[in-house]
Amino acid sequence: MSIFATLSIVVLTLICFVYEWLPVDMTALAVIVTLMALGLVTPDEGISGFGNSATITVMAMFILSAGIARTGAIGLVNELLLKWGGKYSNRQILAIGIITGPISAFINNTAVVAVFLPIIENWCHKQRISPSKLLMPLSFVTILGGMLTTIGTSTSVLASGLSEKLGYGAFNLFQFTELGLVVFIIGLVYLTFIAPRLLPERETSNINVITQKYDLKDYVSEFIIAPTSNLIGQTLRRSQLQRKFDLDVLELIRNNNHFPQPLADKLLQAGDILIVRGRKECLLTVKDERGIEILPDVKFQNGFWEKDLSSGEERIAEVLILCNSNLIGSTLKDIRFRQRYNATVLAIRRGEELVRERLGQVRLRFGDVLLLQGPNESFLGLQTSRDLLVIGERDIETLRKDKAGIAVTIGLGVVIVAALGIMPILVSALLGVVLMVLTGCLKPGEVYQAVRWDIIFLLAGLIPLGIAMDKSGTTQWLAQTLVAIGGNLSGYWLLTFFYLITVLLTEVLSNNASVVLLLPVAVQVAKSLHFNPMAFILVVTFAASSSFMTPIGYQTNTMVYSPGGYKFLDFARVGAPLSFLIMLIIPPLIIALYGL
Repeated sequence: MSIFATLSIVVLTLICFVYEWLPVDMTALAVIVTLMALGLVTPDEGISGFGNSATITVMAMFILSAGIARTGAIGLVNELLLKWGGKYSNRQILAIGIITGPISAFINNTAVVAVFLPIIENWCHKQRISPSKLLMPLSFVTILGGMLTTIGTSTSVLASGLSEKLGYGAFNLFQFTELGLVVFIIGLVYLTFIAPRLLPERETSNINVITQKYDLKDYVSEFIIAPTSNLIGQTLRRSQLQRKFDLDVLELIRNNNHFPQPLADKLLQAGDILIVRGRKECLLTVKDERGIEILPDVKFQNGFWEKDLSSGEERIAEVLILCNSNLIGSTLKDIRFRQRYNATVLAIRRGEELVRERLGQVRLRFGDVLLLQGPNESFLGLQTSRDLLVIGERDIETLRKDKAGIAVTIGLGVVIVAALGIMPILVSALLGVVLMVLTGCLKPGEVYQAVRWDIIFLLAGLIPLGIAMDKSGTTQWLAQTLVAIGGNLSGYWLLTFFYLITVLLTEVLSNNASVVLLLPVAVQVAKSLHFNPMAFILVVTFAASSSFMTPIGYQTNTMVYSPGGYKFLDFARVGAPLSFLIMLIIPPLIIALYGL
């Protein structure tokens, strides 16, 4: 019964992850409560994930990565990127890989992509290159770079903790660097010479194509307030134009003078021209009820409207919802987005989906790209936001560049101390966190903002699930079943089987969930068939980080999904051959380097 109960919880957890009925951190919390309520783990075991060394190490690495990113230390190499990139996609991808891959070995790859995404977007704009040719390779090389060291990904840190718990010792910092380096080089060669032929070429990063990219022509219009209109003498707030008719007023023109946001308290007069976002049907309703005259959309000819907004005091730009954003799960109406950021959302791009209606009711997700219009000052403020990433060139310097050298020194110190065995990585990472704050690289409040709390809760929930699988005998039962099915397979084919099943599970679930569920099973199978358990630990660890086939399998893929203008199957077309190539080389490399 305990095996049945544990398996039921595992299956329900997987279903919740796939269908996203709840945020992953809430699903993980529900797992903890369910396991304790059913007696599958004790209360102490249920909360043990919060105090687990892997969880605390991952949390510390998030903070260290934020400290290095916040000082601009990563961005300082962008001049090398621009210098080495040249005009050909092969060379550009190679330059991106050489620069960002090694950085990702020591810094959280989400932070690396967040820094380089605007840089590459701006580079594409200047070189008239399609961002779709470079953003997916950026994501992939940071994933490959994360496989170079134990601290490169939270997955490796978690696998290290599980390995220690199972009696095979924690990983040292460079436990699998030889293996990771070979995989990185082969992956970079694939991305440099083969991927450019498979990558799509979508619209270029050019402000003049935004109306086409977001199909705004039918959603942005002008109307004039007629002398008989009942809007005369009212403010926009009192008129309820925006609330009642699902319209957003972007700009008010009076006697050739342009008035940008905020406009809520502006008194309307006869002859005022309003530029609004909304459906034509809504405008016709306003015309009948409020007495307006709809003007021809002449401003869209040759992109004049965009040029007008993007010069002077007004601007139009895309912003990305970051993975640790407080806006996730909220609607624009809930958070009073226009009042909070003094900018208007014109459209939302979610992967292949484009949302332009009833924007205030859409629940925001990680990876959404918002097309914003507003004063330049609003975008300057957004550049310091921890919730949104402006995709474009920075107008002002908001980074603590004077602290960049200190942040890099602290980061290197953490790595060197751990590599020499002077301190465990947990201790050196926490010491680095304290030094980041004491030296001013991070402010105390930024420490909490830097942590991916969804990942921390996910780890805290998965660790007791692994304990329950072990205590109930579920792990042993699954291992015995696999031994009965594949007992006649050679070690090479068993490693290949575990690589394949882990990759497929990772593409639809969290990579951390794949490690927790499959690593103990792989070890049991190895012990039963008298193979080297460390070989199976490594194959599961690497497979769990090899998420290239979907935009939802890994957070960096999600980050570049909408900005690159990709379709879902673009990732499968480029990522599946890479996953297959790595699957062919990982088992023989593990056998050669670590034995079977």
